[in-house]
Amino acid sequence: MPALTEIFTGFGSVAVLIIVGWLFGRSEIVDKRASFTLNMVVFWIAMPCMLAHTLATADSASIFGSAFGVAALSALGTAAFYRIFVAPMFKQRGADAVVGAMSTSYNNVANLGVPIAVAVLHDATAVVPALIFQIAFYAPASMTVLEILTNRGHFRPRNVIMAPLKNPIFLAAMVGLAVNAFAIEVPQFVAHPVGLLGQAAVPMALLAFGISLHGMPFMEAGRSPRRAVVVASMLKLFLHPALALLFGHFVFGLNGHALLAAVIIAGLPTAQNVYTFASRFGRNLEQARDCGVITTIACLPTVLLFTLLLS
Repeated sequence: MPALTEIFTGFGSVAVLIIVGWLFGRSEIVDKRASFTLNMVVFWIAMPCMLAHTLATADSASIFGSAFGVAALSALGTAAFYRIFVAPMFKQRGADAVVGAMSTSYNNVANLGVPIAVAVLHDATAVVPALIFQIAFYAPASMTVLEILTNRGHFRPRNVIMAPLKNPIFLAAMVGLAVNAFAIEVPQFVAHPVGLLGQAAVPMALLAFGISLHGMPFMEAGRSPRRAVVVASMLKLFLHPALALLFGHFVFGLNGHALLAAVIIAGLPTAQNVYTFASRFGRNLEQARDCGVITTIACLPTVLLFTLLLS
């Protein structure tokens, strides 16, 4: 379990890099495309290198153990709560309700999860169970449901199954696990540059996020379902990590650092992928976008609160 000084240092580092990115964006030295470009470099190069390099020497047995179960049950439990109790309150049905449920339970594991895990937990592999659950199981299942509910007329199971194999972060995780499992000796002229590129992932991701915050539109009157956004955001920030705490401690017997990691990962903000999915199917885009903005801005203090309580 990290000491209080390490916790504040970790969160302080995250906050400083985000603020520097915001100031850089506000200065208009760069435009919004800079954030997109940085995110693409992080998504396609730096983050895959970081995960592959880290997982190659990680304890692979723990990745599909209790942490994976907590990530799955807490996410599905939060989504079910929204779908059963909240969606009817706001008269959301079908695909709109599915997107709303995802906005409460689909984590921004890659962009913010890795930086926060490194800064606070000193362990990038803490995000891997949730990452694999989301990319390999949650996203394909949600896409299948959305395809069926929107009656697009060209539903292809093969496309849903193949989707994780087109994700560089998922593929990098699989490569790292394979190297670990089969004890493959990676030449230094390959391992060293991969490690160097991986070190760039965290600062670039946080700078890109800070740049994107400047001038970001949200909660537009007449377009955004504001009440649904507020409720969904509260569920994401508080119910999701609370369920991770309950499942982790009482079902899987986690405690100490392992329990803290599960709660922090569950407390991450709504992923930008939810907006991507909503855009693809043209349903509930405003809620997906606004939940992403609100939970992203609010997640640092809430995650810090959970960290202090569990420490």
